[in-house]
Amino acid sequence: MDWKIELIFVPVTDVDRAKDFYVNKLGFNADHDQRVSETLRFVQCTPPGSACSIAFGEGIGGTLQPGQQDSIQVVILDADAVLADLHANGVEAEGVDEQPWGRFVTLNDPDGNKWTLQQLPNYG
Repeated sequence: MDWKIELIFVPVTDVDRAKDFYVNKLGFNADHDQRVSETLRFVQCTPPGSACSIAFGEGIGGTLQPGQQDSIQVVILDADAVLADLHANGVEAEGVDEQPWGRFVTLNDPDGNKWTLQQLPNYG
């Protein structure tokens, strides 16, 4: 039996600002942006090449407050290239942090939600 993580909620204060950041700064695909009611708006974005999306909006998500999501880790192919691309797009990011288990770049979204990007080590 397969288990697939498909959606992670990211708490934000300003939905339009978050959508602009994830789509225009990070290059995520804007999958959905639906206002269901006056109190419910659902936005879903997917990182390039990912099977798992993120969602944010109004009236959705769990109990995390904006800026508290700090546990999303994404695998990337080239930490140096990603860091350069982020800086070119005006994203403040830190790295490359060299560790035996990979090379890491970290960044925060406009609300302070932390993302960790990992280039896996070459064990071969």
